Amino acid sequence: MAVEYGVAPLELGLTREFSSFCANLEFDDLPIAVVQEAKRGILDWMGCAIAASDNPRIGKFIETLSEFSSKTGASVIGQKGEFGPLEAALVNGQMGHFYDYDDTHMGGVVLHTSSPVLAAILGLGENKQKTGQEIILAYVIGFEAGVRVGQTAPSHHDGGWHLTGTLGTIAAGVASASLLKLDAEQTTFALGLSATQAAGMQQNRGTMSKSFHAGRAASNGILAALMASSGYDSSDEIVEGRKGFSKIYSKTQNYDFLTKNLGRDWTILTNGYKPYACGIVQHPLIDAMIKASKNTNIPHSEIESVDALIHPHTITITGVEDPKTGLKSKFSLKHSAAVGYIDRHAGLSQYSDARAVAADVASLRQKINPLPKDDFRKDQCEVHVKYKNGNTEIVRIEHALGTTKNPVSSDFLVEKFLANTGGKPLSTEPEAIVDTIWNLESLSDVGNLMRLAKGA
Repeated sequence: MAVEYGVAPLELGLTREFSSFCANLEFDDLPIAVVQEAKRGILDWMGCAIAASDNPRIGKFIETLSEFSSKTGASVIGQKGEFGPLEAALVNGQMGHFYDYDDTHMGGVVLHTSSPVLAAILGLGENKQKTGQEIILAYVIGFEAGVRVGQTAPSHHDGGWHLTGTLGTIAAGVASASLLKLDAEQTTFALGLSATQAAGMQQNRGTMSKSFHAGRAASNGILAALMASSGYDSSDEIVEGRKGFSKIYSKTQNYDFLTKNLGRDWTILTNGYKPYACGIVQHPLIDAMIKASKNTNIPHSEIESVDALIHPHTITITGVEDPKTGLKSKFSLKHSAAVGYIDRHAGLSQYSDARAVAADVASLRQKINPLPKDDFRKDQCEVHVKYKNGNTEIVRIEHALGTTKNPVSSDFLVEKFLANTGGKPLSTEPEAIVDTIWNLESLSDVGNLMRLAKGA
């Protein structure tokens, strides 16, 4: 009967091998570059969460949770109050991903790893008085789990799943298992308990539900690790099993990615950081339009048309033609191209409700012609801006700003953090948070960091 049902063991041992690696990894095993990249990721994500902390929609969410939650012990970023770790992760995860400004891994999976992982381990770590080193280790392990499991299921995204919800749950669960110091078997079960909760639909792009996926993933990840620590089990082949994650979430499988070069190829080192507050596949187009605008200094009203040669995937997932809200505009390549040219930037204000319906932006959006180029990479783009005077400006971007091949500096990330946190009523100056993160490996209690990020 088990064979017919499809869960007879394959004995490949991949999930167990991966979980054993995660359970036995120690902070001292991490290369210096990995530790530094972890701190960069934490700084970037926390700034994104603080930026959204005063959004009225986040306030409504907190009000809703407050009606039913009586737990405390985990800070809510940018707020005075506390929740229990499960609820705090739910809110903090949503805040970190709310503006779609958080980091994105592009190495085989398009995954916002930090929002679910950091929302989980920072709240849980504060509650359990974990050290900065333990947070860094758990964060790195969460990256390994989310990205590597995602790489075993190459057509996962094509099925309509939002990977930050699905893979984010797995990443948060394994990271939380590390923080709780679960053994190899318990970590295997935490992975399985996480994977069985994995959810999130791309249909919810452009709505508040998209960022809710990150918060739900963080909370579910903590729950999975806590359940595993108290004796709950799961399949020990949850990734590679006949009815496992890779099989049911993807039409094709690459199981070798789960354990290939573990401890040598660190996925966090190929993370990407966003200079623009929208879907990352639009970033090369924004780079190109900003450059065209600066090169020519010709007003947008003098543009006749724009041919945008881009990867077909960009058109597929950011094809909103005429967005009416800021959230929708984040998934409109035409909007991103327009604000890139007109404003020469694509920050939070470029994706506001007001900018989404602004006359100048709406006018230029109508002149953008997306043209799919199958041989282009996702971080590549070329634009042909044709002006009414008969001239054409051609700009080609080989690697978008913020990607591994065109990385942003730590100084850039500090500037982004200060811009995101400027004017927010925090319990301390933003610079103090920056200094604490840069010295995170020396922090004896991560609660000290979380309390700095609370509201005044």
